Amino acid sequence: MRLLIIEDDRESADYLAKAFREVGHIADHAADGEEGLAMAENGDYDVLVVDRMLPKRDGLSLIGALRDKGNATPVLILSALGQVDDRIKGLRAGGDDYLPKPYSFAELLARVEVLSRRRGGPAEDTLYRVGDLELDRLSHRVARGKDELTLQPREFRLLEYLMKHAGQVVTRTMLLENVWDYHFDPQTNVIDVHISRLRSKIDKGFERPLLHTIRGAGYMIRDGIR
Repeated sequence: MRLLIIEDDRESADYLAKAFREVGHIADHAADGEEGLAMAENGDYDVLVVDRMLPKRDGLSLIGALRDKGNATPVLILSALGQVDDRIKGLRAGGDDYLPKPYSFAELLARVEVLSRRRGGPAEDTLYRVGDLELDRLSHRVARGKDELTLQPREFRLLEYLMKHAGQVVTRTMLLENVWDYHFDPQTNVIDVHISRLRSKIDKGFERPLLHTIRGAGYMIRDGIR
């Protein structure tokens, strides 16, 4: 999922962004209501996580402005205002869900995932298979044949993206933007390092390699010989 966190408390926003990225999602951040409105209008987000009390434009006004312009992106409101009347106001303003602070990240993640599934359009696959390699997005389980593999969060996200585009060339730019959320090339070997580590886990010891380097183009997951 691609998420936008609109939260003026930097520590809270950093915590949320880090937590979402650790489970494989892309998380952008806006620090006030005006910035959040502009990013929400111009970005293709699956869910918005909006603090109710924001500088420059409050969360409910932000949501109302989006709805007035026909933007139906699901919104989860986070707020220290947790009374029944507060929640009703949030939902009536156009919010799709309302979670009072303090909250459990596990519950927040579950609610965000539900909102994403409710959004229009075809449901995204939760299970990917290439040959005897299998990745389950919901349980974060990866296995090749009978062997269960242990991947770090970034390795999981990298493999998920490659398997989602199985049989297609995935370029370095695509990986930087969709796995690392970089919109520029940092001129590091971060991709090469992670590809090497991933290859050692999913291909080493198996007769048939699945992760291929396409010289001058990028990488590809496919079932077949080199």
